[in-house]
Parts: sequence; structure tokens; C-alpha cells
Amino acid sequence: MTKDSNTPTVRTEEIDGIFVITIDRPKARNAIDGATARALATAVDYLEAHEDLRVGILTGAGGVFSAGMDLKAFAAGDMPIIEGRGFAGITRAKISTPLIAAVEGYALGGGTEMALACDMIVAARNATFGQTEVRYGIVPPEGGMVRLPERIPHNIALELLLTGESLPAERAERFGLVNELTEPGQALTRALELASSIALNAPLAIEAVKRVVNERRAFSDQDAFVDQDLITAPVLASHDAQEGAHAFAERRQPHWQRR
Repeated sequence: MTKDSNTPTVRTEEIDGIFVITIDRPKARNAIDGATARALATAVDYLEAHEDLRVGILTGAGGVFSAGMDLKAFAAGDMPIIEGRGFAGITRAKISTPLIAAVEGYALGGGTEMALACDMIVAARNATFGQTEVRYGIVPPEGGMVRLPERIPHNIALELLLTGESLPAERAERFGLVNELTEPGQALTRALELASSIALNAPLAIEAVKRVVNERRAFSDQDAFVDQDLITAPVLASHDAQEGAHAFAERRQPHWQRR
């Protein structure tokens, strides 16, 4: 049985206890603006409010997961941050339902951070992850610096964070970031299979397992975000941050002024 729901930028579908959330801005490579962040937060609230929905899947339309923050919107003052819930209403939210990222194509910047906020990642072989923020005068404060070094080797995480270079899915799978690789176009199909195997199990047991595993790290995560925000707030509010966004929008090289 399926049930569909749509907004201009997010589509949702219920399939036998599985809730599929699809970012639907393919012309913008599913980059997240304020409206999309609010729609995603609403979709997650719906998932959390319905006990018959056992597992969630987050994916993107048009063969792309998400290019992260919509830098053109950011340059115009539109922030895709939800108070208390982070980027896209997901990265700092407390989500009790298991959530799987089904990644095709690019998952860059905030796209990688959304995937890191999920419990598992299924990715197509042509998928690409990456924290590209340093190239635009900003930093990845929504999980990139907190979660990535916990999911892959510390030195590799630093390499990616400091260079802004991409991480191909096959390399990500070798480091343990990706649970399973699929052929291109099959990530959602495999994520649905994985979600179905989870949804068959006892709901109270599923909830307890996720709660114990996540709360084991909860305090360290919360402290890390607090400490991180004190360091990065001046960077995100800097002239260089605005310059990076404007340079992207104007398709030119940025001119850094260290202020």
C-alpha cells in the first residue's frame, strides 16, 4: 500500500511502513534553501508522529542526492537552518525512527552532512561525497567536522575537510562510511529492501536499539557541536563567507581577505 504527499520541493511516499522522503529540486541539484529545509522538517515530523512508519529513507530526485546549501539563496540571505534542528531540519534533529540515506550522484557539503545524520547509507557506485565548504570561505558545521571523523579514519577526514576534495562512493565504502554499494539508479531500491528487513522486526526493539546506540554518543555530540559553534560562528559571519557565496553565484574565483 502506498500513500503519496507532495510540496513544491519535497515529495513523500508511504510504502508498507516505510516513509520515503525525496528532495525534489533537480534543476538546482537538490540544493537546500529555506523552503526546502522547512518542508524536510515537516516530513521528518510526520515520520516521527506515525507509529505505523517503522523506517525512513532520505533521497534526492533526478539522480542527485543533494549539492548541499543553496549558495545563491545563502548569498541573498536565505538560510536553510531550522532552529534547534540544524541544516535542512535534519542534521541536529533528534530522530527516533531509523533513517537510511539512498545516495545517487552528488552528496556534497550539506548533502554529505545530511547523509551523515542518517543511520545508514546506501550509495550508487557513481555517488560522490565531499565537504567542499572551505573552497567557499565557510566550514561544515552541521556534522561534517563532528561526525565525519567518527565514521572514517581521522586523517582521511582531515584530508577531505581541509582540501575540499571529493570522496567517491567506492572509496567511502572501503572506509565504512557506506553500508552498501549498488549500480547507478539502484540505491533507492536497495534502501527499500534494507528498510523492509528492519520494518519486519519488533518496533519497540528497533526504537530501543537506536536509542541506546545514539545516546551512548549523545553527550559527546552535543558538547562537540557547542564547542564547534563557538569556533566557527565568526567564520560563517565573515566577509569571506559572503564572498565565497557571491563568487559561486557569479561563477568567478573568490578573493579572500581573511576578514
